[in-house]
Amino acid sequence: MLMNLSGRTALVTGGSRGIGRAIVCSLAEAGAKVAFVYQSNRDAADKLATEQTALGRDVIALQADVSKKDEADAVVEQVLAKWEKIDILVNNAGIIRDKPILAMSSEDWQSVIDTNLTSVFNFCQAVVRPMMQARYGRIINMSSVSADFSNPGQANYAASKAGIEGFSRCMATEYAKRGITVNCVAPGFIETDMTVAVVNLAGDKIKNAIPVKRLGKPEDISYAVLFLAASEASYITGQVIKVDGGLTLGGMG
Repeated sequence: MLMNLSGRTALVTGGSRGIGRAIVCSLAEAGAKVAFVYQSNRDAADKLATEQTALGRDVIALQADVSKKDEADAVVEQVLAKWEKIDILVNNAGIIRDKPILAMSSEDWQSVIDTNLTSVFNFCQAVVRPMMQARYGRIINMSSVSADFSNPGQANYAASKAGIEGFSRCMATEYAKRGITVNCVAPGFIETDMTVAVVNLAGDKIKNAIPVKRLGKPEDISYAVLFLAASEASYITGQVIKVDGGLTLGGMG
């Protein structure tokens, strides 16, 4: 095992499916105790927790609306009550509501901003005090290559991801002296439920635009998160790690 997270505790938002699920599995396999947050898919959350428990790993599922500050605070309180600390926070929860700007409703805009960006503030603010007290923390916020190279119809999504990167840089500077690192992982095209519609429409075109000539897998992202979550990554903070198969080397246009 490359990274050993034995004795560490982790909290992952949006952890029941896709990239979040892979992150939960990677952190737990590395020895961390993992609590993950889901909003509505209880069956998927229960299945993941049960599978990991059967493997002898300490994994629990917690239901919450990540866009609501009081629910984020309640989740953090539950994890602290159970394990007394949170060493690692992975803000992975995210949604898309793609539409051209003229067709985008206020609800389309706000729901994406609240779920993708406001949730990051909610959970970061909730965990930073116990991390400061421990003088240790690893915060990994999930961005996207869309923060730099967005497709038409993604104004809300691109804005949320660009906001995450700016927020993360500010937080990194504020808490570096306290032993807390804050970084982003920016996935490219990854095979998940969220991207299936886009891939079905333009799968070959997308693959041809990626230098490695394949779509990414959720595990490709989870390994980058695992590295940033480890104590060995103590000299990396305020950075955006693109995991995109080289997609952004030549742009997306």
